[in-house]
Parts: sequence; C-alpha cells; structure tokens
Amino acid sequence: MSEPRIIKKYPNRRLYDTAVSSYITLEDVKQLVLDRANFHVIDARTNTDITRGILLQIISEQEEQGNPIFTTDVLAHIIRFYGDTLQGMMGNYLEKSLQAFVDQQHLFREQMRTFIGKNPLAMMTELVEHNLSLWKSVNEQLQKPYTPPVTISEIFPSVQPPVAPDPPATTSREKPDKERKGRKDKDA
Repeated sequence: MSEPRIIKKYPNRRLYDTAVSSYITLEDVKQLVLDRANFHVIDARTNTDITRGILLQIISEQEEQGNPIFTTDVLAHIIRFYGDTLQGMMGNYLEKSLQAFVDQQHLFREQMRTFIGKNPLAMMTELVEHNLSLWKSVNEQLQKPYTPPVTISEIFPSVQPPVAPDPPATTSREKPDKERKGRKDKDA
C-alpha cells in the first residue's frame, strides 16, 4: 500500500495538498474520498491528525445542502451514545453495518449487471421498445376490418373437419341379391 497523501491545514483555514503542491478546498477533499484515495489531514501548527474533523465538516455541509442521510432521531441517538458504556461498541457497530450495506449494494449491482448484461438505462430502453412493438401489433390487429369466419376450420384451426365414412364394403352374397332385383325389374 502506498504512503497516504498528506494535506496540511494552516491557521488561515486553508488546506494545502503536498502531493500536488497547491491549495485545495473541502470539495477537493470530498472528491479524494469518492476516489477512495488514502490521505491524512494534518494541522500544520500542531502536527496532529485532524482527518476526522475535516470529514465531519464535509458531512455537515452535505447534510445541510440536500436530502440528509441522518434524521434528527438518528443524530439524537448518536449523541446519547457519547459517554455511555456502549460508546466504544457503537462506532464499531456503525462501521460494520455500513460496510455490510456497501457490500450488499455492490453484490446487488453485480447481480443486476450479470442478469441484464447492460446498464439499467439500456434495459429500460429495450423494455420500452418491446412494449411499443407489442402495442403496435395489437393496434394493427384492432385496425384490421373484421371478416367473419366462413368455415369451421377458420374458427377452430386446431379442429379437423369430420371426414365422411367410407361406404360399407359389399359382400358377394349381397351382389347377387341386387342383381336379382335388377333382373326382376327388367322382366316386369
């Protein structure tokens, strides 16, 4: 693992990034966090690590700007843990809970990528296109003029029409009877 990046905070409240040799803002520090960069913020006068204080300041600004993550009740519960016998366990519990949440989120995203094989926008686009083609085919069927079926096979395509049975085979005995009748009629 590489050495952590050192950011110095001067008494004038300015942050100096020693890696790029320039002053940076809290927004830049936030970007370092998002980029998962390894860094420490050091007080330039006392040489103490003030990383947590800077991170809390970033969280505080984020909570004030938009939709907060921490509700008033959550913040009140956290404050109550300070000085409590469970204070030491609370930090560990929150850290492990957040890590479990991040792991589950990562796993869910991976499963969705494998399931979909694309990004969610592409999936939604395909779904919309499929529904549109389905709607068009239904609409086309509704637009066709209705022609009533003429034969039973048109109404029930899977049912075969009945076939007329073959006439029974005549035996040699019946033939002479018919021939006799025919001769009687001629004689008469």
